Amino acid sequence: MTIPQQSTADGSDALLKVSGLVKHFPITKGLLRRQVGAVKAVDGIDFHVNPGETLGVVGESGCGKSTMGRLITRLLEPTGGKIEFEGRDITHLGTAGMRPLRRDVQMIFQDPYSSLNPRHTVGTIVGAPFRLQKVQTENGVKREVQNLLELVGLNPEHYNRYPHEFSGGQRQRIGIARALALKPKLVVADEPVSALDVSIQAQVVNLLDDLQSELGLTYVIIAHDLSVIRHVSDRIAVMYLGKIVEVADREDLYTKPMHPYTNALLSAVPVPDPKRRAKRERILLTGDVPSPISPPSGCRFHTRCWKATEVCKTTEPPLVTLATGHEVACHHPENTGDSGDSGGGTAGKTAEKA
Repeated sequence: MTIPQQSTADGSDALLKVSGLVKHFPITKGLLRRQVGAVKAVDGIDFHVNPGETLGVVGESGCGKSTMGRLITRLLEPTGGKIEFEGRDITHLGTAGMRPLRRDVQMIFQDPYSSLNPRHTVGTIVGAPFRLQKVQTENGVKREVQNLLELVGLNPEHYNRYPHEFSGGQRQRIGIARALALKPKLVVADEPVSALDVSIQAQVVNLLDDLQSELGLTYVIIAHDLSVIRHVSDRIAVMYLGKIVEVADREDLYTKPMHPYTNALLSAVPVPDPKRRAKRERILLTGDVPSPISPPSGCRFHTRCWKATEVCKTTEPPLVTLATGHEVACHHPENTGDSGDSGGGTAGKTAEKA
């Protein structure tokens, strides 16, 4: 993991800056396809990514993580908000306007089995960025592709093989090689190891770490696995139902989580040591995740939160930055050092010793 460059609190010198980003998918009905509602997948989020750092994004399935990743790489058109890359507004750039930026912003997809064309050889897949961007290489495209395969731990002689001849971990390495072909500045990795065996996950995570140190990459890594995120991230953003509820430095988030939802997520992380496991409190959230079609009023987490009070039901908490640099959107944050941080108490909290 590289050491990120220092950045101002407002992210003014950030590589990527997102403000009020919104993506609503319309729900239509009838022959005239009249809109009757919308899925609020991403509903107003703000964050920035500094050059050379890794921002991890975590949350339950359906919280909008993958949609956010596709928005910042402009694979999806935002409904609202603003996306700035190196100070340039790219929110509504068309295909022609985005083509030069594709060199600098790339994505690693979740499923290596569906993200690679089974009819194309590895050489064709990894070499596609050079041909699409009309990039001339010093030693020719074939040699450049073979160098990339070697860089990600594959045999250069695999140039003429097809995706079905590789294992899942090898396919993901091919996807990584394709994303790195044009030496991008920002790489968005959407669940890069979730489809892989545990033994292969460690290899791919370490590969991403090594490549960042070697090439000076900036990552946005989306994952469910909090252990993976802790290993690779400098800062971590926690999403819930289309909103970012907490952003903090990796160590701060894992040692002093402030949002109740973050606490619940961290309590579910497996602990190998039986002695430590016996001492830890397991937080079990009651109820299901609300529908993104009609999210709750006020704080979106209040329907499952054991600290919820009346203000949580009526007023949406803003994402505020504390003196420590920790950002949290909660009316009753924990671990603030105040005697009154217990908020609404623990009446609705269901816990057990794991």
